[in-house]
Amino acid sequence: MNASNSPGLSWLSVRDDRLVDESGRTVTLYGVGLGGWLNMENFITGYPFTESAMRDALRRTLGEEGYARFFDRFLTAFFDEADARFLASIGLNSVRVPFHYRIFEDDARPFRLKEEGFALLDRVIDICAAAGVYVILDLHAAPGWQNHHWHSDNPTGRALFWRHPHFQDRVVHLWEALADRYRDRPEVAGYNPLNEPADETGEAIGPFYERLERAIRAIDTRHILFLDGNRYSSDFSAFGDPFPNTVYTAHDYALPGIAAEGVYPGVTRGEHFDRAAVERTFLRRTEYMRRTGTPIWIGEFGPIYTGDPERDAQRIRLLQDQLEIYREHGASWSLWTYKDIGMQGLVYVPEDSPYRRRIAPALAKKNRLGADSWGGSDVNVRHILEPIEELFAKEFPDFQPYPWGARDHIKTHVRNILLAEPLVDDFARCFAGVTPGEAEELAGCFAFDACVRRDTLVRTISEHLAS
Repeated sequence: MNASNSPGLSWLSVRDDRLVDESGRTVTLYGVGLGGWLNMENFITGYPFTESAMRDALRRTLGEEGYARFFDRFLTAFFDEADARFLASIGLNSVRVPFHYRIFEDDARPFRLKEEGFALLDRVIDICAAAGVYVILDLHAAPGWQNHHWHSDNPTGRALFWRHPHFQDRVVHLWEALADRYRDRPEVAGYNPLNEPADETGEAIGPFYERLERAIRAIDTRHILFLDGNRYSSDFSAFGDPFPNTVYTAHDYALPGIAAEGVYPGVTRGEHFDRAAVERTFLRRTEYMRRTGTPIWIGEFGPIYTGDPERDAQRIRLLQDQLEIYREHGASWSLWTYKDIGMQGLVYVPEDSPYRRRIAPALAKKNRLGADSWGGSDVNVRHILEPIEELFAKEFPDFQPYPWGARDHIKTHVRNILLAEPLVDDFARCFAGVTPGEAEELAGCFAFDACVRRDTLVRTISEHLAS
C-alpha cells in the first residue's frame, strides 16, 4: 500500500507544545505499544529470561523447520488487519511498534542490513494505515543493550551500549536506513530511536542523541523524533535546548499499578497514592517538556492486572485517573501493552488455549520463583533474597548501583538472571515432540480471533475517548 491509499492520514509535526496535521489542526495521539512481537518480552508471551536465549532453546527443541514455522506464523498472527481494525474501532489512532535490532542485523555481520526486517515494518505500517492508524517506530533492543533489563534482551544486567562506540555506530547506521526507507510515509508519525536508555554517567546520551539527530535529519527532515529520557525515560537533566520537530517522551508507570502489593487509592510500599499523588508524579516526569514548551507524549504506562476483581477494579480506577490527567494536560499517550497472555493486554491468549496449556508447567515454575521482573513476585524466594539483602546492607551500606539501587540490583541478578536462565530449558521442554505443523498451530493462538478481550479495560479506554 502506498501513502496515497491512506488519505485520512496527514503528515504530523511539532508546533510549539502541540502536534499538528498539515492543516494546523491539533492532533493528540492515543495508542498502544505492540510489545512482545518484533521485540519479544518474557511476561508477554510466557517464556523466561531473554528473547535470544528462548529462541536458541526453541530452535534446539523444535528443529529448524519447526522453529521457522512457529515464528513465521507468530509474526503474522500476533498483529494483522483484524487487530488494527479493532484498535481503530475503540478510538485509538496510533501504534508504537517496538522492534529488535536483530530483525535487521546479525551480530556476526554488523552493518549488513536484512531486507526481511524492513518488510516486517512495511507490513505493519500498511496494515495500520489501512485502518487510519499512525505508527511510531521504536528501537526497543539495541546492540550492546541500552539498558540493564530483559526488554533490551540483556542477559548481563550491564548496559554496554554507552561504553562502546561500535554499538552506537550500528544504531546510527540502522536509523539512517530507516529514515531513508520511510521518509515519504506520512502514516509513520515519527521515530522513537531508543527505548528507555540508561546511561549511568549521563555523559554519553546527550552527545549520542545529537549525533543521531544530525544523521536522521540529513536524510529526513519531516518526521517527528520521539526521544526517551535517560534512566528509563524518566530523567531529562542531560538535555539542553530541544531539537526542532521533536517530542521528548516520559514513561509513567504508577507504583500502585505495578507493585505486587499495590493499593489504589491507599498505601503502597509506605507511600500514600491518590489522584493528586499520581498527578504530582506525572508533573515531575514531564517538567522538561512543560518548561521547554514541547509536546508531551507518555510513551508507556498502564497497570498490571492480577485476576483479583477487587484489586483489578482499583487498577482500572488508577488508569482512569491517569487518562484524565493526560487529557487535562494535553498529553498524547501509548498504553503498554496491546496483546499478551493475560497480564496487561487489551486482548490476550486465554488460559485454555493450546499454547497456554502447553507452557503451563514452565509458567507455573517461573511464577513460583518470581523469575520475571515485570509482574513477578518474590514471595516464594524471600528466604533467598533476605540474607543477601542483609549482607549487602551490612557489608556495602553505601552501594546504590544505577538505576534503582541495591535491592533492585539483587533482584535482577538473583531472580531475573540466576533463576531465570535455567528456566529457559524448562520452557523449551514444553515443546518436546511438537511437530512443525503443531508448532505453527501453537503460534496461531496469538491471532485476534483466538484471543479474548479484557472487556473492562477496553470499555474504559473507549468510553474515555468517546467522552
